Amino acid sequence: MRVSPKLMILVAAVLICAPRAASADTYLAPFLGVNFANNSGDGRSNFGANGGWMANGIIGAEFDLGYAPSFFGNQGLFGSNSVLDVMGNIIVGVPAGRSRHGGSVRPYGTLGFGLLRSEVNAGPSGTAHITNNDPGMNAGVGVMGFPSRRVGVRGDVRYFRDVHSQNVPNGFGIDFGSFHFWRASFGLVIR
Repeated sequence: MRVSPKLMILVAAVLICAPRAASADTYLAPFLGVNFANNSGDGRSNFGANGGWMANGIIGAEFDLGYAPSFFGNQGLFGSNSVLDVMGNIIVGVPAGRSRHGGSVRPYGTLGFGLLRSEVNAGPSGTAHITNNDPGMNAGVGVMGFPSRRVGVRGDVRYFRDVHSQNVPNGFGIDFGSFHFWRASFGLVIR
């Protein structure tokens, strides 16, 4: 299944406009970013959204959805291609400033697991179609700043890597695969 960028933008717009619970601990953070530290994906753009909940601004859960069109290059050898990440994360923050209701800064760290989906349509007229749906992990750090009660800005850097089950036991039973990249992103935070 190929996820249309227009569909992702529509879903993000609906989530932003949808009524929210009265809790100040929930947030939605649409973002734009760039991939780096991967020879294929260096400098390629991505976009998506994070949505989460934090108890007293300290610990919580977050959902990360990111999409990188043309991750492996614009058409050419790899044809149309993309990378999608769908991750469930734990987020730990440190509220600083006047209040979590406005005028505050919140550095945070995040760690999670989910799906890394890479898709390549290569060859004449996309005859070679390759899709990998791999379990993946991500870890990152960032900061949220809230000049007002409901709207702020957010920037973070995250590392993504595929994780495979291993046939040969190594004490942990996992093999960190070869597909990995970093993502730097910046966006709004709406709570």
